[in-house]
Amino acid sequence: MRPERLPEDVEAGDLPNIPRPRDQAGFVGHGQAEAALMEGIGAGRLHHAWLIGGPRGIGKATLAYRVARWLIANPEPGTAPRTFDVDPDHPAARQVAALSHPNLVALRRIRPPTAKTLATKISVDAARGALALFGSTGGTAGYRICIVDSAEDLNANSANALLKMVEEPPPRCLFLIVSHAPGRLLPTIRSRCRALTLRPLAEADIARVVTGFPQPFVQPEPDALARAIALSEGSVAQALAMLEPATANLVAEVETLLARLDHPDWRRILALAEKLSGRDADDLFTASLDTVFRFVSAELDRRAHEDPARLAALVEVCDKIARAAREAATYNLDRRPLVLSLFGDLAGAVRAA
Repeated sequence: MRPERLPEDVEAGDLPNIPRPRDQAGFVGHGQAEAALMEGIGAGRLHHAWLIGGPRGIGKATLAYRVARWLIANPEPGTAPRTFDVDPDHPAARQVAALSHPNLVALRRIRPPTAKTLATKISVDAARGALALFGSTGGTAGYRICIVDSAEDLNANSANALLKMVEEPPPRCLFLIVSHAPGRLLPTIRSRCRALTLRPLAEADIARVVTGFPQPFVQPEPDALARAIALSEGSVAQALAMLEPATANLVAEVETLLARLDHPDWRRILALAEKLSGRDADDLFTASLDTVFRFVSAELDRRAHEDPARLAALVEVCDKIARAAREAATYNLDRRPLVLSLFGDLAGAVRAA
């Protein structure tokens, strides 16, 4: 059983009772991505920087730590690996899980020792401290590896510090850069990386991952798991969120309100807006937006035979909602007007279509 995390041991992306990516020995899906990395290792020409892109919760960081673990266990590989599996009892597995190997650094958001909450960004000091690994002689033979999880958490200065190192890489280095939205990264970073795009997982793969989590994770009832997977959009993280009662109930409420857009229930919509306006409602707000976008996508599919001009209003509303959500996040705006206008605009668009 994994050791219990201390209360002060907090990292971005942590999920209750779920192993972190560096703790996970198993891996599901993404065979083509693994094959590309294996080919580079086998040819002796492993590119020094890989941009691992794709939606949240599909295994990008797990893949990065999986590759790092194998390279640490096999510092002079010589030939292409047939698998990246490493025995959980191997010293490399324990060192990667503890981030204690001298040739591995992880650049990620954590809670600083004197702080009460997570850092909002990866600071330039944190980046320079981690990247110092590449300015010194490697602790042992093999690759020196930096995992960035995720690139979206870099601020402008820390991104530039990473860019400088990626532009002038020392020998035998490897950057595995996880990104949920690669298109938003500095073009200069993207241009120096080999892109490795991971796709959403199949429903059967998500079921394998969730049912494979060890205790203290409590396995869900089959019906609850099936619904969570159906709403996951290929993301294990999203499936796990849908298993949380608060999120599941919220999604059900949003679905009910969307089904009644011909006669909006403004009392319930207002109550929803109040719930989503709280400081601790970020995850619920995201789940609500995902539900809205799924609804619009299904509506467009259902009316695909109609004149596209009649459906333009729905597409425009989606664009407007996405812009408003980004502005609310950027400027810390009150979400209540956004939620109210969202339902009003959608009701008008559905009637127009």
